Amino acid sequence: MTSRTLNPDAETQPPFAELIGMKVTHLSTERITAELFVRDELNNRFGLLHGGAIMAFADNLGGTATVANLPPGGRTATIESKTNFIAAVPIGEVVYAECTPLHRGRTTMVWQTRITRADGKLCALVTQTQIVIAPEKA
Repeated sequence: MTSRTLNPDAETQPPFAELIGMKVTHLSTERITAELFVRDELNNRFGLLHGGAIMAFADNLGGTATVANLPPGGRTATIESKTNFIAAVPIGEVVYAECTPLHRGRTTMVWQTRITRADGKLCALVTQTQIVIAPEKA
């Protein structure tokens, strides 16, 4: 596989990332890692991390991973996402995510995000497909 250049646009997270409280800890064209403190606002009413928050966390990472691999001016959007929930996460813990490519093509990219608890147990496995939208021609 040829080496890819990191698109600097990936270094800026959307406001949504700040809203949910996620922090990117590593960013490259091959892998993105992040963490999320499970605060009360992300509660599913049973004292656990809401499944939608898990999906949103992974979706933001898949989008960031795609942007990291886009040419300047390129855009992306999620066109498919599947989440397997494996283990619950109590409020007050931190979850960790690692997003890696399954496919990085010309028109789509597919990413897998593993979300683990602080004890290392797998919490969720998310696979998502991102469409690659080429830069507009001037």
